[in-house]
Parts: sequence; structure tokens; C-alpha cells
Amino acid sequence: MTQPEPQSDALVFFGATGDLAYKKIFPALQGMIRRGHLNVPVIGVAKAGWNLHQMKARARDSIEKHGGLNPAAFAKLSTLLRYVDGDYQDPATFAALRKELGSADRPLHYLAIPPALFGVVVERLGKSGCALGARVIIEKPFGRDLASAQALNRILLSNFDERSIYRIDHYLGKEPVQNLHYFRFANSLLEPLWNRRYIESVQVTMAEAFGVQGRGAFYENAGAIRDVIQNHLFQVLANLAMEPPAGTDSDSVRDEKVKVLKAIMPLDAHKVVRGQFRGYRDEKGVSPGSSVETYAAVQLEIHSWRWEGVPFYIRAGKCLPVTCSEVIVRFRRPPPIFEALAPSNYMRFRISPDFCIGLGVRIKSPGELMEGSPVELRVCHHDEPNAMGAYERLLTEAMKGDATDFAREDYVEAAWRIVDPVLGDATPVHDYDPGTWGPREAGQGPAPPGGWQDPVLDAGSGSCA
Repeated sequence: MTQPEPQSDALVFFGATGDLAYKKIFPALQGMIRRGHLNVPVIGVAKAGWNLHQMKARARDSIEKHGGLNPAAFAKLSTLLRYVDGDYQDPATFAALRKELGSADRPLHYLAIPPALFGVVVERLGKSGCALGARVIIEKPFGRDLASAQALNRILLSNFDERSIYRIDHYLGKEPVQNLHYFRFANSLLEPLWNRRYIESVQVTMAEAFGVQGRGAFYENAGAIRDVIQNHLFQVLANLAMEPPAGTDSDSVRDEKVKVLKAIMPLDAHKVVRGQFRGYRDEKGVSPGSSVETYAAVQLEIHSWRWEGVPFYIRAGKCLPVTCSEVIVRFRRPPPIFEALAPSNYMRFRISPDFCIGLGVRIKSPGELMEGSPVELRVCHHDEPNAMGAYERLLTEAMKGDATDFAREDYVEAAWRIVDPVLGDATPVHDYDPGTWGPREAGQGPAPPGGWQDPVLDAGSGSCA
């Protein structure tokens, strides 16, 4: 029986004055206190010339705007908060952190900072002794390609054991993604059908009706493949395609996910279509001649006994008609007893804006003829007001030493290996109009049999901004 991991006895988060802390981390900390998951010192670190009083004011404003203030929980959080101000390059900053940690010998360090600083902070943690007995959370993006991910891993592994490294992808903390994993293995009815014999194709769509929202400089260094396909959507793919794990422990689950990625060949250029919405080059921070993609569609094959011959199609884009993420698993057509061209059955897993599971079937239309019409049997879960958010869930798991929902070194490197050949300008980028489903070439390149099944929301699709 696996022994439980020791609980972290302090939480340190670098980037305490940043945007991620303001929008996500402070509300998550209050949520952890409300559920009884946090009762240790919480030390914010940043270079802002602030003091503890200013950070507490920032935390209160953050929670009021992005979480809803719970007076009792916030009062408790205020007693736990500490602050260290200093440059991440300066050893004195880490000496001050070591002093603030006091008797804590199992801290959790969360690096909510720009990726260029990951290596610097990790090495300073090691040299100052703050890495001893500690865990570390690394935010995405974890590298820009396979070589940079491997270089970062070398720095991490020279200061922390792999079991103490938590590569965070907040998508894995979302309730609908958790539900997708649960539904996949908690229902025996799926298993007889979940293979190449019955499934024709799988498509995964992550559509956003908005643009880069003033983050052009960031997006110029990312693009759709780096920003969401290599991480978020590969995680969804792994949940869909993995074999049943031997147990619920983190290594058993993550072993099966890694096997999925290792069974995928690196992408060929002819199985990728990239697009850029018109107006992107006018964004602040974007190069006038930018070839960064705001839309990408790729076709993958998983060379395993279960999935050989089943194409997996993944697309993601900005300024599309709706904001919605979903999976369509399309089954093979039945023999043409009634209607020769009847559409095939499908299963829909909607991840956002709500979690829905739908089964597309045909039923007989009223009348004398044996003709039918399509219907979708659907069940949806709407967000609960007090539901655990993604960052709250993942921070709680990391404090407990549960790495199940975090990426392991071999997974990250396997994911980069798949997309490495098509990063940058390896393929052309095609223009598309905001509010459309990507460039015209998307329908001529990698596309599911019969075309993409576009998400349709019941109401309020939003608009590109």
C-alpha cells in the first residue's frame, strides 16, 4: 500500500503582485481556507517595493473582484499571509525567504512568474537551502519546444527530485475535465465500444470568440499550438485515449497518459493547418509581418492496439463564432438497412461553458415510412456557486503531495516531440475573418470525415474582442 505523502508546512508563491495571483491565486487561497485545506504560512514574494499591508490590501481587492469575499475565511488568510520583497536574481531575497520560513521544512514553492525566470528562481532556491525537503510548482508554458523543455528539466532535476516537481496545467483542475476522466472509467457501457472497431474518428475543438485581449506581446511568443494544443488539448486527448490505469495513484494514471503520447508520431506539415484572424497584426505588441497562428488544426494517429486507424483531429482558435470546448466521438455507420446516407451516431463531451454529455442517435419519424431524424440525448451539469475552482483544486493537491493532475517530465517531453516539427514557420499561415471557423484551407486540410462538427450554444455565443 502506498504511503501518503507528507503535507507541505508552508506555501510560497513567487509573483505575488502579478496578474495570475490577482485573478486566480488569492481567490483560490480563500477557497482552501473555507474548506479547511490551508492552515500554514503563505508567503508572497515579488519585486514591487511593497510591504505586507499592501499585499493584504491587494489580496482583499482580488477576492472581492474575482471570488467573492468570505469575511471569516479572509480574516484567517490575513493571519497567514507573509511578504518578502526583492529581486529574484539577488541572493538576499532568498536569505530573507529562508528566514521567513522559520521552522517550516517542507515548503511548497509556486512559480507564478514569467517563464524566463523559472531557471533563475529554481537555482536560487537550491543555493539558499530553500529547496531542501520542498516541492515546486512550475506554471506553463514549460519550455517553448523540446530542447528548451529538456534544458529546464535539467535545471529542475539538479535542485529537486522529480517526485517533488509539479508542472501545473490549470485545465486538469477544471471540474468538466475531471468529470471526463471519471465518466470514461466509471461506466462499463463505454468499454466494448471504445476502440477502433466501433469509433470512426475523434475531434476536439477549443473555440474562443475573443482575440488576444491586449496580450499581443505574449501571444507573439506562443501561438495556438504552443498555447493550448501542446498542453490543454493533449491532456484531453490523453484522458480520452488512455488505457485503464492499474490504480488511482499518480504514477499509475500518468503512466497511461504517457503511453498515449509515445504512440503518436511527430506531426507532418501536411497534417497541420494554421490560420491568423484579420486584425491580429494591428494588436499592440504584434509584429506587422507576424506569422504566428491564432488558429491551428492538426490530425494525429495513435499507433496502439485500441486506436490504430482512428484519426484524432484537434483544432483551437481565437475570434471564432463561439466560446466553447468540446469533444465529438463519432461512431462507425451501421449497415444501410433504412437510410443509405444516415449520419453516424456520436458522443459529445462538452467541457465549457458547461459540462454536457450527449449521445447523438436517430429515431423514427412519425408516419408510414421507415425514415428517421437525428436527436441528441443530453445531460448537463451547470457550475455550482461554491464549486472548487481549478487553481484551488491543484494547489490543494500539491500541498498534499498528490501529483496525479500534474504533468511528469516524460509526458512534457513526449508532447513537445509531437509538435516540434511544425512549430514556427514550418507551415504557411492563412488569413481568416473574425467570427468564422478559421481559414478556408481548414476544410481542405486535416478535417474529420464529413467535416468538423461545429459547437452550437443554446444562447449567448459572445463576440470577438
